[in-house]
Amino acid sequence: MAKFMIGIDLGGTTTDLVAFKGDRMLAPVSVRASDPITSAAGALGKFIQQEGLSLADVAGVGMTGVGSTFFTDHLLGLPLQKISEFEAIGRGGQFLSKESKALVVSMGTGTALVRVDGAHIDHAGGSGIGGGTLMGLSHKMLGISDLDLLQELAEKGDLRKVDLLVGDIVNGNIDGLPDDLTASNFGKCKDSAKPEDFALAILNMIFQSAGVLANAHAMAYDTNKIILTGKLPTLGYAASVFDKLSQLYGRSYIVPKHAEVATAIGAAKIVGQN
Repeated sequence: MAKFMIGIDLGGTTTDLVAFKGDRMLAPVSVRASDPITSAAGALGKFIQQEGLSLADVAGVGMTGVGSTFFTDHLLGLPLQKISEFEAIGRGGQFLSKESKALVVSMGTGTALVRVDGAHIDHAGGSGIGGGTLMGLSHKMLGISDLDLLQELAEKGDLRKVDLLVGDIVNGNIDGLPDDLTASNFGKCKDSAKPEDFALAILNMIFQSAGVLANAHAMAYDTNKIILTGKLPTLGYAASVFDKLSQLYGRSYIVPKHAEVATAIGAAKIVGQN
């Protein structure tokens, strides 16, 4: 009887677990990260309990993420293989998108860019601007530490009161740039700007920064496929930003199903091949 292969991504704030039995993936499990050992054991225990399994039903565990350094070669007695986070990002994005060659962008606390081409995976670069930046700015500027509340507030915002747009500095379009494209994030900041306007501007800046950086790397890498993974690209406002960048650059910004657990999926697929 086939056993389960498990992938665990131990992030800074969340631990994600996915399990495969053959080609079938079960519903992912996510728990809030406390300390890495407790989080990993908790995620595994939650999965075992909700599926009515035992540890004997698990063939192996692939672990990645910042918290994986706290482990050796076993988790609750199960054989554990530590996976390079960049390899897990690349393989997860490749598996979910079904694209052989692409640039995979992982938007977590920061932003990581990984090139994939068949079996070849390498780290292309990244940025310190990501989910950590988003929550830090939200907390200091708006007193909000809840992501759902930030999104709700941003839905009422007007970007024109905070960002300087191309149309503010030129008469019409310039070199094909639409007049509603941001020329300078937070470059206007009207006195009449409200908290909801700043909430929208924060989200806009984070997504634009990742999307523009990804385009530059995709251009150098000669690919039109940009796979967006992590929890941030699944937020409602992200789609409008990436759609606009797709039209601007002529590249496909793809947010696949299960993008939020792509790195854990990559870890599971890698350990399943070994």
